[in-house]
Amino acid sequence: MRTPPGRRADYRWFLPMATRWMDNDIYGHMNNVQHYSFFDTVVARFLLAHGVLDLASSQEVGLVVETGCRYHAPVAFPDLLTGALRVSRLGTSSITYGLALFRNDDDEAAAEGHFTHVYVKRAEQSRTVPLPDALRAAAEALAA
Repeated sequence: MRTPPGRRADYRWFLPMATRWMDNDIYGHMNNVQHYSFFDTVVARFLLAHGVLDLASSQEVGLVVETGCRYHAPVAFPDLLTGALRVSRLGTSSITYGLALFRNDDDEAAAEGHFTHVYVKRAEQSRTVPLPDALRAAAEALAA
């Protein structure tokens, strides 16, 4: 049996976003690849808002090693979205975010996914490093 869609109360941090005309595909709804783009934006904006990521100078960066998405309901332009975030797993050098996209004022997620970052030195990008302290502090507040 399929797990029912999550609700807004299941998430801890929110970001309003708007769909764009170009997000729709020939079938009249948002193409599946766009969901991942919105997820990426939610995570990046969370990191920026909490001072964890400086696009130009952060020495440690998170590389995506896994993503996934389950689609519950169609989304289409001109829907307004709320991107939602929680932390599903907090490791030594990795973090897995639980994500959702809520359409308009819906309480049930239209799509839910996950996104795992592994942290590395920006210059090398091959050796893992511990999560930055600022990220760990911000993420602990979002732990599911």
